[in-house]
Amino acid sequence: MSEHVICFVTTSNLEQATDIARFLVQQHLAACVNLVDPIRSIYSWNDQIHDEKEILMIIKTRRALFEKLTSEIKKMHSYEVPEIILVPIENGLPEYLSWIDQNTGHAE
Repeated sequence: MSEHVICFVTTSNLEQATDIARFLVQQHLAACVNLVDPIRSIYSWNDQIHDEKEILMIIKTRRALFEKLTSEIKKMHSYEVPEIILVPIENGLPEYLSWIDQNTGHAE
């Protein structure tokens, strides 16, 4: 099982995404967060189809921090059920993976 992971999170606006991203990096829960603005999301919620602009957060971190990261995102997020999806990094440049370790080591 890969120790290094990417988490995908969507938010409704850039301000919220920026606040969450800065907090995660400052708290060493993430080494880096990319903000992709905008994305278009078409989804079903409460038996209705929605077509909305959202911001995609691509969070680089370690599996060991996922529970704490999830808890903090839920505290800051405006959605009733935020998208928080973990994807393992199966392979990566060793120096980059080491950089993730160096920048997330203080949060445990």
